[in-house]
Amino acid sequence: MGNPHIGILPNDVLDALSTQLPVNETPRTSPLRFLRLPHPRTGVPSLFLPYETTTSLELQETRIVEAQAVTPTNARSWFLGEQEVVADGKLLVMTPVDPAFLLIPILQASQPTDGTLGTFRPADDIFEEAAVLLRKGVPKEKDSSMKISGKDMHQFSSLPCVRRALTRLCDVKEITPEIVVYRYSLPKLVEYLRVKVARLATIEMIESSRTLIRGLAKDGLMEDGKEDLLESGRIKAGCDLVSQYIPTSVYTALLASYDFTKLDAYLQTLHDEAAALVVANTITSKSKSKTKDIDNGNDDKKRKNKAKTSQGVDKLKKANINGMAKMSSFFKKAS
Repeated sequence: MGNPHIGILPNDVLDALSTQLPVNETPRTSPLRFLRLPHPRTGVPSLFLPYETTTSLELQETRIVEAQAVTPTNARSWFLGEQEVVADGKLLVMTPVDPAFLLIPILQASQPTDGTLGTFRPADDIFEEAAVLLRKGVPKEKDSSMKISGKDMHQFSSLPCVRRALTRLCDVKEITPEIVVYRYSLPKLVEYLRVKVARLATIEMIESSRTLIRGLAKDGLMEDGKEDLLESGRIKAGCDLVSQYIPTSVYTALLASYDFTKLDAYLQTLHDEAAALVVANTITSKSKSKTKDIDNGNDDKKRKNKAKTSQGVDKLKKANINGMAKMSSFFKKAS
């Protein structure tokens, strides 16, 4: 038995896992299996888990979660009850992910490098070519377990949710009822992402996140009279959230589909004012420091002169002047 791990999973994943517990020593369903696929933002091979769940309408639906291990900087342990200690302090987090996001690096990998749109092809051909190209993209010195396998790609491509997601990111042509061909479309992807951004940019969604509220308030967008800027700010925040699961090139195209001219100008003004304030504070600080140095120098000179004068006067006070002629006797007229 392997080492136990502490994890956070969505409720429906727990339900799916519970169906695979042995019943009379026989699993009720086929076991869940992790798939290694390129992360949609970085392209780095990562682990994803597809599973079946029952919707509110009592329908079976395939979903996918991303598995991430959060490792503490310092050594940690987990205490389970009063008797058990898990030495490995890592936390496994599984987060639901849209299959359409996972398709982006796969579709981009099979795109022509000359900038053309490419041709319409069956989905199986696209996935097979992408699997070969993605395996070549991993350096040879890397662990073989980090490579994208054809088996994982085949299982991913066969999922019903993936086939549906293809229609959201591709131009589609139906040659016959049995033959459907696809071609990756950036404009269609951007249109799909804008729908997600619109959902994330609603007042209800923004207000549910303290981080987003603080960000908008820090920029002064929550003040009265800035409603238009606030709306643009919410949309920009939605784009930033989506950017966690899309490549930089797609994020750039998404931002370009909106008009952030007024918001960018406003934020640039804030940046310039903050920079000018820093410069002014720096100059003031240096001026005060220089004045203080001059004052300290003058004080030092005064203290030194005073010290010298005091020493001379003290010596004269201590001198024995008995029997000495007064200074005025040297200036009397000769008789």
